[in-house]
Amino acid sequence: MLDNLKKTDQLAEDKCLHHRHGSKREILREVFGHDSFRPNQEVVIDTLSSGRSVLAVMPTGSGKSLCYQIPALMHEGLTVVISPLIALMRDQVSALKLAGVDADTINSSSDQSAKYAVWKRLKGGSLKLLYLSPEKLMTEMMLDTLKKQKLTLIAVDEAHCISQWGPAFRPEYAELAQLNKIFPKIPILATTATADEVTRSEIVKLLFAGNAEVHVQGFDRPNIKLSVTAKVGNKRQLLDFLTPHKGTSGIVYCLSRKKTEATATLLESWGFRALAYHAGMNKDERDANQNIFMTDPGVVMVATIAFGMGIDKSDIRFVLHADMPGSIEAYYQEFGRAGRDGEPAEAHMLFGLDDIRMRRFFIDEEDVGEDRQRRQRQRLNALIGYCESPTCRRRALLAYFGEWIDPCGNCDVCLDPAELADGTEYGRMALSAIYRTGQRYGTVHIIDVLRGKKTRKVASAGHDHLPTFGVGEEITIQEWRALIRQLVSSGFLIQDIAAYGGLRISEIGRDLLKGNCTFEYCRPVKLSRSPKTQEVNKFSQSAHLSSDDKLLLDRLKVLRLQLAKEREVPAYVIFHDRSLESMAQSRPATRREFAQVNGVGAAKLRDFADIFLAEITGKPGTSCWM
Repeated sequence: MLDNLKKTDQLAEDKCLHHRHGSKREILREVFGHDSFRPNQEVVIDTLSSGRSVLAVMPTGSGKSLCYQIPALMHEGLTVVISPLIALMRDQVSALKLAGVDADTINSSSDQSAKYAVWKRLKGGSLKLLYLSPEKLMTEMMLDTLKKQKLTLIAVDEAHCISQWGPAFRPEYAELAQLNKIFPKIPILATTATADEVTRSEIVKLLFAGNAEVHVQGFDRPNIKLSVTAKVGNKRQLLDFLTPHKGTSGIVYCLSRKKTEATATLLESWGFRALAYHAGMNKDERDANQNIFMTDPGVVMVATIAFGMGIDKSDIRFVLHADMPGSIEAYYQEFGRAGRDGEPAEAHMLFGLDDIRMRRFFIDEEDVGEDRQRRQRQRLNALIGYCESPTCRRRALLAYFGEWIDPCGNCDVCLDPAELADGTEYGRMALSAIYRTGQRYGTVHIIDVLRGKKTRKVASAGHDHLPTFGVGEEITIQEWRALIRQLVSSGFLIQDIAAYGGLRISEIGRDLLKGNCTFEYCRPVKLSRSPKTQEVNKFSQSAHLSSDDKLLLDRLKVLRLQLAKEREVPAYVIFHDRSLESMAQSRPATRREFAQVNGVGAAKLRDFADIFLAEITGKPGTSCWM
């Protein structure tokens, strides 16, 4: 197959034309075979042609690549395209060669003879487009060579990777911030499908030193039906969703490698053609499975988030998240791989208590600094708000990106509205507390005021003397959190993701506060734990342990007693018997598995995981995640 690809590339290379530098419409028609531009393409091309840099935020499938390919052919000189994926670069280069464009790539997968041939054409000035990874571009040799060329344009694909606030931050992208200094007179185009206002500001600051035009086309993908279901702890939910899609291409996202493989096996037993994909597989197996998915019809790829970026397959009919993603941006990017052909597709998410718990734990454990952790928590809360949205789900999703629409008619909430409760009184309580405290505090502080909790922060600000102090004391913290999330997702409140999560009242929020409209909400959903956790808990309650399990349980009790004596606390304060029985039966081998044990919270995971894992595995110092 590799020989055939090489022959195709050689034939395409033989056909490469040094196009006369025509108009954008001539190139669009003669080279790419299109009669008209898609929305936003032309304005981006015109801006670049005038010498101005651009950040273009355009939905998946909207034709971002033409925004730099056409300017490359309109003008003399070389365009450099930076991409994070070798496979994506290879595919685009092959497509351009077949269109008669002199394009190529230098990357780690190229053999020495191929690299030499490209270097020769680069130095000779015959290349029109050169695709590079950020690491390859920022080498001294490459930069010195490019400084000697007539450079026309630099394009940075998947530009959200440069922002530490984006859903796929890559440290190697950070060096690209030097480009505007190294090539100060060369326009730069950054393209992405996934960037909220905070991420867009970060890209403009880093990549353009604040000097660029920003074109946001919009985020709506109206052909994709959106739906969310709370997990009830059984496999039936998977089967019910997937059965109508049997025989079509789709992606099922799972949180862990183990669940990815187990789910692929389960789907195979149900008659689906399913393949697994995760970072723990060897590269040849991953590549083979990806190739099958890309070329064969009706294949379901069960994957972790290691799969997806750069996947250019137009007929993916569904994306199912069997576990909750980490943020709205990540979710938007992942389900956006469906329906690129514009035909109907579906994005469905299952979420449960364990999902939320694990996502919060991942944030707390990540060594990225308090500022980034705070923003990640706010983004996760925004996703939970989307899951709980009492009104049009697409409206809640797009509102997060600063885009407002009427109810879409193509989401589960619009098609099958949930039973809502009148939350007008509670909503006005919350808005009043937010208004009276200056519209600058986050959810935790507002709930403390509403429930009459006199914390040091509340007292020092004098908020214990406000009329709203304690007016909502009969409402639980969980209920207030859900209410405030839904006030945000419904557009009554705006949360400042960029700073400390401060809440402020929107235009329609002011109408609610004045009594000119009403607010309905979904009562907090009783979420289940994962099936695995339920099975462990059930076993723990019955304590039907094998003889080996009982021996391990005895050792764990001795360890617990030792820790309790050291801390001068009762043994059950360390762990209840049920937790030790769960450990003895499930035998967790990693911190992630230990976190699934009933009774293990973030603090106990931090303080006791390594100690108990060493006893369970017999390997002192056990602290691995995977």
